[in-house]
Amino acid sequence: MRSAFAVFAAVLVGIAAGFGSAWLVLDNGQLLSRTEYDYWFGNEKAGSTAADPYTRGIIAKIGLLALNRSETIYFHRYKDQDGRQLREGCVYEMSGGNLPARWWSITAYAGDDFLPVNGDGAYSVDATQLQRDADGRWRVRIAAERGDAANWISTRHAGSFNLALRMYNPDAGARDDVSTIPYPSITRLNCSEGHA
Repeated sequence: MRSAFAVFAAVLVGIAAGFGSAWLVLDNGQLLSRTEYDYWFGNEKAGSTAADPYTRGIIAKIGLLALNRSETIYFHRYKDQDGRQLREGCVYEMSGGNLPARWWSITAYAGDDFLPVNGDGAYSVDATQLQRDADGRWRVRIAAERGDAANWISTRHAGSFNLALRMYNPDAGARDDVSTIPYPSITRLNCSEGHA
């Protein structure tokens, strides 16, 4: 009788630990098996047959159709240059140059991992639509309002948001060593009252 109770208790503890660890990982998925460079992070197993169940769960949760690494490299960013959460009430400048891929895009996602519901039609920028400086560099205003910016990603109604970088058909060097990618920088310019 005692051994049956011990087995039952062990099974209950195992189930609770399994559900608890799954909830923790899915709720904080950006922290699992990540590679990080200047607050841009990704999971090298995304889109791979080597992806563990937690990685697959995170991909399913955020709705990412993870292609093979030879086809796409994915990175996300939740923080500015000082490690502060990206927020709707602040104005940011993202800057960069050419990325080592045939085509790439950077998209803003609201706190619920969906596009911000604002009707602005300015959810992302990509390699083909950016206005660039004479040297090929570009700057993007990330804010609730466009102002006089040539390139803009709207964060109106985004709350605490994140940015997703997708690099399609990346160069062999980027596939082999993601630390060589010249990731865009993000600088917080200012915040409205109550969002500092």
